[in-house]
Amino acid sequence: MKLFSFKKKELFSEEEKNRVVNAIRHAERLTSGEIRLFVESRCEYVDPMDRAREAFVSLGMDKTKQRNGVLLYIAMLDHQFAILGDQGIHEKVGSDFWQREALLLKNHFSSNKIVEGIEVCVKEIGESLYHYFPYDSGDQNELPDDIIFGK
Repeated sequence: MKLFSFKKKELFSEEEKNRVVNAIRHAERLTSGEIRLFVESRCEYVDPMDRAREAFVSLGMDKTKQRNGVLLYIAMLDHQFAILGDQGIHEKVGSDFWQREALLLKNHFSSNKIVEGIEVCVKEIGESLYHYFPYDSGDQNELPDDIIFGK
């Protein structure tokens, strides 16, 4: 018997989840690239990039045909994030692109505009993926567009 029923607070409302998933779908519609969002409360690692790498591999993002997957990792309560692009896209856009996207997210997050920041970042990543990996009639969506929620 439960004495207390504590309901875990959702990290995003349903409307916010829909906005983010729609941003991902919209960004991917013209590219063979894959964008995923992994969100959890806390990052157990000192460096969020290490956690992003672990999630990237566990989600099979390193197995896309053109190695053009991008993961946005966010640890909400720890105020940490990382953006990880696979080898194919990283070779095209370079480190400066990821640093600009990280700064964009940081600016939005510091203004408490989390969802807006994710939407803008996903849009810009999608534009780069489109530029380097345009949609081809033989392309298929290799990975789900949903948000992955960790601990």
